[in-house]
Amino acid sequence: MFKNKILLITGGTGSFGNTVLRQFLETHIKEIRIFSRDEKKQEDMRKEYNNEKIKFYIGDVRDVNSLDDALEGVDFVFHAAALKQVPSCEFYPMQAVQTNVIGTENVLNVAIKHGVKKIIVLSTDKAVYPINAMGISKAMMEKIAVAKSRNLGTKTTICCTRYGNVMASRGSVIPLFIEQMRKNKPITVTDPNMTRFMMSLDDAVDLVLFAFKHGNNGDIFVQKSPAATLELLAKSLKKIFHKPEHPIHIIGTRHGEKLYETLLTREEMADALLMENYYCIRADNRDLNYGKYFDEGKVITEATEYNSHNTQRLHEEQLTKMLLSLREIQEDLKEFGEIQ
Repeated sequence: MFKNKILLITGGTGSFGNTVLRQFLETHIKEIRIFSRDEKKQEDMRKEYNNEKIKFYIGDVRDVNSLDDALEGVDFVFHAAALKQVPSCEFYPMQAVQTNVIGTENVLNVAIKHGVKKIIVLSTDKAVYPINAMGISKAMMEKIAVAKSRNLGTKTTICCTRYGNVMASRGSVIPLFIEQMRKNKPITVTDPNMTRFMMSLDDAVDLVLFAFKHGNNGDIFVQKSPAATLELLAKSLKKIFHKPEHPIHIIGTRHGEKLYETLLTREEMADALLMENYYCIRADNRDLNYGKYFDEGKVITEATEYNSHNTQRLHEEQLTKMLLSLREIQEDLKEFGEIQ
């Protein structure tokens, strides 16, 4: 699908972009463009990969001109640039709007103008029944993507992916817990009963590739994922790093946090399509002439939302196995001297 094509990844210096690079560089892709505003991370990546297929573009999704330069000649876009930290977005909600909402519209408009064939927009479970600024801005991002897709025909396709906690991604709780153990500080758990979906960075890329292959305009794809409590996550990491006595402190929920996250609303589950291990939410493409729909409604009373409390719950052995399969955990174990 990507042979001799040019792919641009917005926010490409993050965990997702690095995982895409590791998977794609040995393929026949022509070029991967990393678009971000962080020159230090770009320089680090340039030195680490040292590959002529990677081109780096300094820019910001808030700046249309920088996008205009970067999207010239691009075939496909993975839009991963976002403000993702829940507490910081609570304190600076307009910054979340500028990047996640307006920035997304900029990416889509410029990509459509340049004739990009397919755009995959990365969203989050926090966009479902949002209670925080980050989730609200991501929900608006999804709405913008679906709205833009309605009038595109077959020239450009816009799809979304929505996923839960990406294990060991930059800024997430797993690296925090490991760093706290490394520095002999207590592991800080907000609420031991809080549940989160668990998926790896490779799973996140697989979800994007599935959407890329199967998606039509306005589709939102969700991977069926297991979940675990934060208490079990902390205990499993203590076991993996051979620190059974390491203390855990309960600190209470942070600004804007939920007890559990939802990947599909009840309304979406009513007619979502199950495709292999993924749900596909088709866009509601009815027009605004609601009069003709009075006798043709959707039945949603029997549907149930899909959340991290009612999905498959991992037990300790399963979660430990998932954690040990992560490249990032293996690297941390080497630093701890647990493996050679």
